[in-house]
Amino acid sequence: MKAIVAHAAKDLRIEDHAMPEPKPGQVLIKMAAGGICGSDLHYYNHGGFGAIRLKEPMILGHEVAGHIAAFGTKVEGLSEGDLVAVSPSRPCGVCAYCQDGHQNHCLNMRFYGSAMPFPHIQGAFSEYIVADPAQCTPAKDLTIGEAAMAEPLAVVLHAARHAGDLFGKRVLITGCGPIGLLAVLVARQAGAVDIVATDITDFTLSKAHECGADHALNVAADPDALAPFTKDKGHFDVLFECSGVASALASAVPALRPRATIVQLGLGGDMTLPMQTMTAKELQLKGSFRFHSEFFTAVEMMRKARLDVKPLITHRLPIAEAVTAFELASDRSQAVKVNLEF
Repeated sequence: MKAIVAHAAKDLRIEDHAMPEPKPGQVLIKMAAGGICGSDLHYYNHGGFGAIRLKEPMILGHEVAGHIAAFGTKVEGLSEGDLVAVSPSRPCGVCAYCQDGHQNHCLNMRFYGSAMPFPHIQGAFSEYIVADPAQCTPAKDLTIGEAAMAEPLAVVLHAARHAGDLFGKRVLITGCGPIGLLAVLVARQAGAVDIVATDITDFTLSKAHECGADHALNVAADPDALAPFTKDKGHFDVLFECSGVASALASAVPALRPRATIVQLGLGGDMTLPMQTMTAKELQLKGSFRFHSEFFTAVEMMRKARLDVKPLITHRLPIAEAVTAFELASDRSQAVKVNLEF
C-alpha cells in the first residue's frame, strides 16, 4: 500500500509499505480522505516545530476518515463498508491523567503522526490503517471530507470548553486558518453576539465572513485595525488565539476587557507575552491542547447540521499529488483545508 512519509523538511515521499492486518478487537480501515493540518505543514516545511523535530521518517496525517474494510473479530456497532471518522487520539487509559479524565495529557499517548516521542508515532496518511473500535465513530450522511474535519473541530470544541459560556459574549479570533475559522463557527453556534476575526490574507478573511464573523480585519494591511476596540479598557470578553504568533497575541491584549479570557490554541514555538498589561487587566490565560470526548461530539454536531464545515474544504487532491497538496496547503492566499483523497 502507499503511504505519505516525511523524511526531513521539504522531503516528502510516497512509499510502499506493508499492508497492516487487524488483530483481535481491531478494525482495518480503507482510508478515504485526510486533511492536511498545521502540524503536518510544520513537519513538511520545517522538519518540526519548536523543540519537536523529525528524528526518523514518519508517516504524516491525523485528520482522517475511511471505510471499515475488515475486522480482527466482529465489533458491535460497526459494519463492513461503514464510513467512520477516526480519532487520532489513543490514550493508554491507565495513567494518572487518563484516570482523572484528562486523556489529552496521557503519559503514554499514541497520537497519529506525532514526533513528540521517539520512536515517533506513525500517522494515518496511508491507504489502509488499523485502529481500535473506540477510535471510530460512524459518519453516516457526511461526506468523506466532512468526516475528516472531525479532528480539527474537536480541537476547537475543547478550546470552547476552556473559554466557558460564550452566550452573549464578544469574541476575538486571531488567525483564520482552519482552526480560527472553526472557532468562528463554534462561537456563532454558542451564541456569541459579536465576532471579530483577524488575519493577514484577504482570502482567509473572506472565509471568516462566510463562516459568520461580524468583522474580518486584515492586520497586515492595517496594523492598527484593532485600535477602535481598545476604548474604555477593551471590548472583547474572549480571545481565541489561533495563529501561534506572538505579535498577534500582544496586539490583541489592549482590545480585551478586564478579566477577559485568552484561550491559546496556536502552536508556533515560545511566545513573549505582555505580562504586566495582562496582570493589570486580570486576564486569564488558558492553554488548550488536543481533545478527547469532543471528537465524538464534533461528528454528532456535523451529522445534525449544527454547523457547516464544507466551506473550509477548498481543495481535494489524490495522494499521488501529495507534494502539490502540501505546497497548496501552505499558501493561505488561496487555500484553507486541503484534503488528500485516497
